[in-house]
Amino acid sequence: MTTRPLFRDDAYQAECTAQVTALTPEGGIICDASVFYPTGGGQPGDSGRLDWEGGAISIATAVKGDNGAIILVPASPVELPPVGTQVTQRLDWALRHRHMRVHTALHLLSVVIPLPVSGGAIGSEKGRLDFDMTEPPEDKQQIEDRLNALIEQDLKVSDDWITDAALLANPALVKTMSVMPPMGQGRVRLVRIGDDTTQVDLQPCGGTHVARTAEIGRIRIGKIEKKGRQNRRVTIHLD
Repeated sequence: MTTRPLFRDDAYQAECTAQVTALTPEGGIICDASVFYPTGGGQPGDSGRLDWEGGAISIATAVKGDNGAIILVPASPVELPPVGTQVTQRLDWALRHRHMRVHTALHLLSVVIPLPVSGGAIGSEKGRLDFDMTEPPEDKQQIEDRLNALIEQDLKVSDDWITDAALLANPALVKTMSVMPPMGQGRVRLVRIGDDTTQVDLQPCGGTHVARTAEIGRIRIGKIEKKGRQNRRVTIHLD
């Protein structure tokens, strides 16, 4: 029951027509295509709604299923569209766009703090990365200033694909310590910030991002917390 992930080709597509291909025993809906991003990589699943002739439901989130399926999870137990129904998927675009802004900002944070990343999470108002950092940074304001300077450069954000073998041969591309990018399909998606002359970051990522860094807006650095002997959690906020 593979679902075509439309968000992978166009993170700005907020609506599509799709066909219901299966219903899960738990009350989830699987379609042949999806603009809904499923929870993964620290990024929450999208919410929104489904409309079809004679019915409509709110979607609370989306999650990954087996064999490449994306399962849309209704916000409440209601009558589901039967298999074969043509539905219109509509994202909560404002929420998705905030996730995109925070996600791209976190990639830039990993540039400003060039240390291994041990964890992370993306929200609609803030996000955080956990770094392998034994001592807290001396100047939090300097981190904020450098981060916003990168954002203001209005760098292009794009993606590319490399083979699993090429990624294994270049382990420096992987910044996360605890989670390896998903492999086994033969290729891995890379997200690039900047172009040939202005590139500042290139790393594996399956999430959604803004098209240019200026779209993020200004970022404020929040708490820097100790989370273990060698771990510091740095939180960013959308201003």
